Amino acid sequence: MSSFEIVFAVPMECQSCVESVTDALKPISGLESVDVQLDSNLVVTKGTTSPSDIVRAIQNTGRDAIIRGTGKPNSAAVCILESFDPKDSAMPVKGLARIVSVNEKECVIDLTVNGLPKGTYYPSVRQLGNLSRGALSTGGLYCQLQPVEVTQPSDISTTINSIGSAIHRGLSSIGLCSGQSFLHAPMNISDIIGRSVILSSKPNTVTEDSLCGVIARSAGAWENDKQVCSCTGKTVWQERTDAVNKGITA
Repeated sequence: MSSFEIVFAVPMECQSCVESVTDALKPISGLESVDVQLDSNLVVTKGTTSPSDIVRAIQNTGRDAIIRGTGKPNSAAVCILESFDPKDSAMPVKGLARIVSVNEKECVIDLTVNGLPKGTYYPSVRQLGNLSRGALSTGGLYCQLQPVEVTQPSDISTTINSIGSAIHRGLSSIGLCSGQSFLHAPMNISDIIGRSVILSSKPNTVTEDSLCGVIARSAGAWENDKQVCSCTGKTVWQERTDAVNKGITA
């Protein structure tokens, strides 16, 4: 699989912080390079490691890590997965899918979820981005992704790992890389912007309680280095707190 660059915003105060983050990332397989920049509070990685694995490693040092860009321009997308089940009205956001195009014909999807019971789930990309009736209005199948397994307790956010193969218009995808939590899909980012992702508890079935979200374009590496939002005046760390309170933990 082709490597790609990711830029993370990480709060650091001194050289000891730099060394702590660097040491935390050294054991991670799939990383080709790590550049920790104290003056800009940025960490830049290159490799084939999933963003969520890097975030967790940095968070284990007691610091947060917020993804500020992935891949080349126009090669990344994001999808917030929500529940439209009335029982989940207090915390409807359940997860996040980060999608990176590693070449013209292949995307990798880093999927994290929160608050789901243990079990096997079935993600797919749908033809439409219509969420007026939740997952039921997302249209027909566009790309069936690998089944995924949730093995952690339901109140802990976890990356869910592929246990199968993806199929897109009758074509088999590249298999899951050993030890990684990526889903693979043989398609280009431009093919899926405005469509939707769903996560269903039943194979080949869209149900009322399926999680769903619209796929939106996200920043490429170095396209978003701001640390204060011009709309709200909040720092990225304050926005991060707001996002966690809504259920977004990736």
